Amino acid sequence: MPFALDHIVIAVADLQAAIADYRALGLQVLTGGQHPGRTSHNALVVFADGAYLELIAWRAPAPEERWYRTLRDHGEGLVDFALRAPDTVQALADARARGLGTLTGPVDGGRLRPDGAQLRWQTARHATPDVPFLCGDITPRALRVPEGAARVHPNGAEGAAALTVAVHDLDATLARYQALLGAQAQAATLASAGGIRTARLPLGSTLLWLQSPERAASAPGAAEPPAAQALRERLASRGEGPCALVLRRRADTLPPGTAATHGVALQWLAAEIP
Repeated sequence: MPFALDHIVIAVADLQAAIADYRALGLQVLTGGQHPGRTSHNALVVFADGAYLELIAWRAPAPEERWYRTLRDHGEGLVDFALRAPDTVQALADARARGLGTLTGPVDGGRLRPDGAQLRWQTARHATPDVPFLCGDITPRALRVPEGAARVHPNGAEGAAALTVAVHDLDATLARYQALLGAQAQAATLASAGGIRTARLPLGSTLLWLQSPERAASAPGAAEPPAAQALRERLASRGEGPCALVLRRRADTLPPGTAATHGVALQWLAAEIP
């Protein structure tokens, strides 16, 4: 079974404010719950394709957590994303066998829902943030990722069409993805335009764009293209990781609202009904 996008993590300063704003965008937002032993709590935006957005905030400082440090030091926005692994332990062993040695896991995780349901999962993570973490359920996935009406949104949102990940060294990052995903990563295609190198990698219904600035300007003294300069500045300020998101929605629905996205560079792709 190929890897697919599991969820995208958005760190926010105030969870209730973020919930209100994402609802104003035309999205159905569900209360997630609290993470035992941590000060974080979350809310979910679940899509028809099975992936979801996680809005996460902290009730008290948690400087030991990377997501919290990014929020504290650089503000709200995209901080991470996860791939769904049918068997986290096996995926971890396979990736190590393919040469991705700097992996930690499996690590047990969980969340207590407001209705009292206790969720359990396992994760595995690479040492660098250009690579997503793996997330596999121990309890039924439907407990963590609600199905049915919970996935229907007023603005017609159906899932993530594309996720852009800023990386320092595209060749090194792509080698890590090849070790992590195995044969699935062979579908990646390379392109270069506007001072940016891009690897396009399909993950189910989501297109992953790995992007790095060109190593040097095309000619001595030449100005770097604005998009490449913005990417370089983003890497210098927030480091590697997800930096832009395109959501897919049905074209026959009302346009999304214009509320705050809490630091997320968000665009919409209106797709015709099949």
